[in-house]
Amino acid sequence: MDLGAFSVSLAVSDLAASREFYERLGFEAFGGDADQGWLILRNRSHVIGLFQGMFERNMLTFNPGWDQSAAEVDPFTDVRELQRRLREAGAEFVSEADESGTGPASFILVDPDGNPVLVDQHR
Repeated sequence: MDLGAFSVSLAVSDLAASREFYERLGFEAFGGDADQGWLILRNRSHVIGLFQGMFERNMLTFNPGWDQSAAEVDPFTDVRELQRRLREAGAEFVSEADESGTGPASFILVDPDGNPVLVDQHR
């Protein structure tokens, strides 16, 4: 099952301080909007998202249709198809994509240790 690009989405309390910290580790911002409270940073193939005030916990994030550089890939497995396969395999969802739709959509699962897993398709 190809889930697309992988990143860790961090719930941060101070976006500027977090950005400065991760830049010291060699990360560079390549996406997002600091005025809206979020940035995407990359260090080679490692990607993290910094999100201030958007969610409570850190999350594992997968983006169908993207590679690690946020470039579109084609073909890819649509988020609704991934959701159907996971449901058939017995997965339980916190939130679900509308399976009758097309384009951007997402769903969230929670792993056995309480870690949210977001599958978020942007196209």
